Amino acid sequence: MLKRRQLRDRLSTLYWSGVGMLSAGIVSLQPVYADNIFERIQSIVYDIYGQIVAISTIVAVTVASIALIVRMISRNQRAVDEATSWLKRIVVAWIVLNSLGFVVAYLQPLVAGGQYVGG
Repeated sequence: MLKRRQLRDRLSTLYWSGVGMLSAGIVSLQPVYADNIFERIQSIVYDIYGQIVAISTIVAVTVASIALIVRMISRNQRAVDEATSWLKRIVVAWIVLNSLGFVVAYLQPLVAGGQYVGG
């Protein structure tokens, strides 16, 4: 029982020592590989936004086509009305997601460098 506890304590100490050394290495190497952290974050956000827009377009087209098929085939008026409302929601959500890029592109020059220059 005592040996298991000692082994567990040593493994825990070893694990946290490794985590500390890895963290120190990452922090010390970051200035070497990053010119400007804000430029790096900006490129990551743009990449993520591009992926979200691409995936949302595929999902929107797929779900909208299902809603249109339900709307065309169904004889139940309630199902047709629900499909129509879902179609409207899909279009609005897709427009909002795609317009976020335009909003950011328009607002970025206004607040360039952390200094708001609008008037």
